[in-house]
Amino acid sequence: MVAEHFDVIVVGAGLSGIGAGYHLSKHCPRKTFVILEGRASIGGTWDLFRYPGIRCDSDMYTLGYSFKPWLGRKAIADGGSILEYVREAARENGIDKRIRFNTRVTRAAWSSAEQRWRVETEQGPEGGPKQTVVFTCDFLFMCSGYYRYEAGYRPEFPGEARFKGPIVHPQKWTDDIEYAGKRVVVIGSGATAVTLVPELAKSASHVTMLQRSPTYMVARPSEDPMALKLARVLPARIAYGLTRWKNVLRGMYIYRLCKRDPERVKNLIVGGVKMALGPDYDVGRHFTPRYKPWDQRVCLVPDGDLFRAIRNGSVSVATDEIATFDESGIALKGGAHLDADLIVAATGLELQPLGGADFVVDGKPVELPKLMSYKGMMYSDVPNLAFAVGYTNASWTLKCDLTCEYVCRLLNLMDRKGYRVCTPRRNDPTVTPEPWVDFTSGYVQRAAPKMPKQGSKRPWRLYQNYALDILMLHFGKLEDGTMEFKA
Repeated sequence: MVAEHFDVIVVGAGLSGIGAGYHLSKHCPRKTFVILEGRASIGGTWDLFRYPGIRCDSDMYTLGYSFKPWLGRKAIADGGSILEYVREAARENGIDKRIRFNTRVTRAAWSSAEQRWRVETEQGPEGGPKQTVVFTCDFLFMCSGYYRYEAGYRPEFPGEARFKGPIVHPQKWTDDIEYAGKRVVVIGSGATAVTLVPELAKSASHVTMLQRSPTYMVARPSEDPMALKLARVLPARIAYGLTRWKNVLRGMYIYRLCKRDPERVKNLIVGGVKMALGPDYDVGRHFTPRYKPWDQRVCLVPDGDLFRAIRNGSVSVATDEIATFDESGIALKGGAHLDADLIVAATGLELQPLGGADFVVDGKPVELPKLMSYKGMMYSDVPNLAFAVGYTNASWTLKCDLTCEYVCRLLNLMDRKGYRVCTPRRNDPTVTPEPWVDFTSGYVQRAAPKMPKQGSKRPWRLYQNYALDILMLHFGKLEDGTMEFKA
């Protein structure tokens, strides 16, 4: 039995879901909508992750919403501050009243005969009894993030059962994990490890960051002096907008420079690490990657905290492969042994499109690897479905904001012209499929076989460029010959 029908169902009450709720209430005020959230609270990533030092690599002037200025002093904010910002946005705009918590979407089935989605959910607290509740909607907007919330990527290490201490994945961090005065080994050198290591080092006896290969790392102040100066003399919204565009343009310039002259950028980044760690440190071994800048994400080191911890001796870096775990730590293939009381496996995320729900169109299961993404926000041959996914080379919210605006434009056009169904169609035979994203990171490559493709040209190609996306999503034609509409 169907519980309720809505014009729009938004799935997920994280950063993008709250943004979607704002845009729908602002630009589509006559639409009924609800936000279905599988967990018990608002915040998504920023509510899920609880490991020490949790923060974002992106600055808050671009990670923040277009409609809500960031008023905090720090540009590189901690997880708690980001969480409160998202919840505040929900409260201020009444979005919190539209959320159904502990309601996890398990299946969505489109019926062309009825021209609507049937959305099946499991309702009930985490770890408690569940009941199936069914909703229907005319349009489904997935804001469920890009990774599996239940668990991160955790490879099995040789001999790990022999280790006498705890082995923890950061995604499963709890408040009772003790690290003060202990020897800690953090496996990994991505954004999570770079965040964790200097924070753990404040009270651990010693922390070792163990990596198979180096990652590009750039030190940057946690506060933006120009933003703080503008905030003193201009209204908050204007100061925020100027800082936002300043940071967007700077990010676009650096990314283009990385692609155009990668060797020069590599020398600049590595040179910065040499300056931070001194001439005697083996930067070539521990901080000089084999790949080009932005073939994988560049890690941010706010205020140089990781480099400072290395200099004062509370952190060391080991670049080697694991031979085996043993009772007291990790033996490396190079012959060294890392003594440990606690091992943190910061080994990455498990990507999961569309929140892990099963999708069906007219009785046929949707096979994502056979589909192509339209404008980075819809799928070929799947009607009345959009998804919010951010950039790989810039702040998540920049693209999600544009996607939300586009969805509202699309819904309003359909209302004006009496359309009931919109479906992207691959009607150009010259468009060829390409990998869904041009990134060599492990978590991206592991997920590639289950992800949809992008196309060789617009509107199927992802340019990872905010300025181009403004032209396409904010100003571009909705009836573009690729989107098929039905009354």
